Amino acid sequence: MRSNLSTNLSKDKKKAKKDEKQARKAAKRAKKAAEVQQAVSQTYTRGQAYADSTPLDRVTYLEAKLILKPDRFTSVQAFRDFGKIVQKTAKATGVGFVTDAEAGLRPQIREIVFGDTPDFRLYNSAFILRRRIAYVDGFPVGDPEIVFKFRHPDENQATAIDVQPKIAGKYRIKFKAEALPLKDRVGGFRILYSHNCQFGLSQMHDPDKTSMATLVKVFPALAAIKKSDTEKIGLVNGGIVEEVLLPLGQLDFGRGVVGKCDIGLWRTRGQHRSLVGEFAFQIKFNRKEDVGHKQRKLAAQFYITLQRDLKDWLALGVTKTAMVYRLNGNEPQSHE
Repeated sequence: MRSNLSTNLSKDKKKAKKDEKQARKAAKRAKKAAEVQQAVSQTYTRGQAYADSTPLDRVTYLEAKLILKPDRFTSVQAFRDFGKIVQKTAKATGVGFVTDAEAGLRPQIREIVFGDTPDFRLYNSAFILRRRIAYVDGFPVGDPEIVFKFRHPDENQATAIDVQPKIAGKYRIKFKAEALPLKDRVGGFRILYSHNCQFGLSQMHDPDKTSMATLVKVFPALAAIKKSDTEKIGLVNGGIVEEVLLPLGQLDFGRGVVGKCDIGLWRTRGQHRSLVGEFAFQIKFNRKEDVGHKQRKLAAQFYITLQRDLKDWLALGVTKTAMVYRLNGNEPQSHE
């Protein structure tokens, strides 16, 4: 009896020390992320331009997402059946729906990988770096796309980060307000601001594309988190994601406010382990003021009603990116 008691006490002490060590590491990561965010907020002043005198970027997209449990998506027919639910909710809320011609075709296949330091310094500081390649009939096509983004719940901080890549080639800036369900319940939404740039990999001519020295040269915003010129980034958790994507159609909220919508599934390449599904619709505008009050209200009503109609499908409190970062059981700090 005494021996068992002594053994249990020893195990409890070891567990307590392990938990304390993990807590200290988590606190250290959180402190570093907070320092980066403080530095960002101190550089922001409304009305300022970026360092090269370019005017501050403005939000020109609304993208509403529902993160879904993946177990029901076992065939392309399951995607189409999901589309019928979306159409039904649209009709019930007075939203127009026009089916996409590609909804009857084979899904699009894309390969996605995320790059980060071994300690997830980019993600812990609200940065995301990924590469995406489209496949047709089993073969990669086109120029692999690089996406670099800063995603944060505070619009000012998201605006403050200059994501323009220092490359000689072409690139595109997208600044989105991303709507997600509340983390703990159905029937509301929260907003993340995603400030990103996109360009073809061929536009980046530096030979060593995995070194932090190169990345800081291309994305100066990363200078705040770089430790040395010799460090490199690698695949996050060694994971390669296969995205299966099917366009569903266009949602019409009236007065020219339309949003294309699609359904997708992320799974690991090789093992085909399903990670997460996602329904999303996206509205583009030149200015926030261009979207009328009635259209805003209708979009919100549709989004919340769809959550309720799909409550058993929803995976609350996660994002697609977070699922990749948690592949090996890690819980990095994030602002998602």
